[in-house]
Amino acid sequence: MSDLPLLDGRQLQLMDLLYSTGSVTRTAEALGQTQPTVSIWLARLRTQLGDPLFVRTPQGMRPTPRVEAMIETVRDVLRGLRSIAESQSVFDPATMPRSFRIFMTDASHITLLPRLFSQVRALAPGVSLEAAPIHAGMGAELESGAADLALGFIPTLDAGFYQQALYEQDWVCLAHPGHPRIRPGASFGLDDYSREAHAGIVYGTGAQLLDATIRRLGVERRLALSLPGFLGLPAILSTTDLIATLPRHIGETLAALGGLQVLDCPVPIPGFQVRQHWHTRFHQDPGNRWLRGVCAGLFLRAADTAQPDLSGA
Repeated sequence: MSDLPLLDGRQLQLMDLLYSTGSVTRTAEALGQTQPTVSIWLARLRTQLGDPLFVRTPQGMRPTPRVEAMIETVRDVLRGLRSIAESQSVFDPATMPRSFRIFMTDASHITLLPRLFSQVRALAPGVSLEAAPIHAGMGAELESGAADLALGFIPTLDAGFYQQALYEQDWVCLAHPGHPRIRPGASFGLDDYSREAHAGIVYGTGAQLLDATIRRLGVERRLALSLPGFLGLPAILSTTDLIATLPRHIGETLAALGGLQVLDCPVPIPGFQVRQHWHTRFHQDPGNRWLRGVCAGLFLRAADTAQPDLSGA
């Protein structure tokens, strides 16, 4: 079996324009080339296909039967190439409908989601958001496109993912402002921390980091109440003498909502970075890029912009 000649998009466009115009000069103008250049391209194409393709006549360059037989196929291929190029180039948030699914913690529902949704609503009225819980299988969903983004402290998302650091988190403690043993503005040391009873969040990567540090340092923390999430914490702390240890962002947000006092945490718990994560497959997807840009615009702190933290494994 003989090798078939392979034609590129430029050669197909040359055939289409010559067929339509019947003129090497007008074809050269349409292609932004000189007439001698187009003549050279045509000579190469004739040699490659073994056919004159276009013959000079008083009516202009007329196609041979070979071109007549293949011109509709040539145009179909050109339409397909244009469709491929156009389909991956544009996402207009102001006019295009799209649904984005984002993995985030329940803390992010309180600290990040209200601002994110408000901004998306203002910029893209046809865009909807779905907040999904962080779970062990989310990497596969991000790879498949069933989800678009993951926000939070998620050290398990590594190979095959890009990530961008948004802001740093350290730790604070919350207490009732009228706590009988902890007065606003007074010192709050490790002995005070060990003496008091605590309410603790028992799920999530932040909780795992806190528990591991407590065990490693041998600090006593008496958990009187364990909670699966943050929703009821302000009401509980405002009506009891329990203490809670939380990342600063959610801690200060809940303190403002519940009128609680914020204390420096006396336990040296390692800080961490809140990041946005996305799969390599969708790194160049226009919609995904737009959503990441919105998140960065809202949550990326000025101190982080000097050294963008983008990495792919």
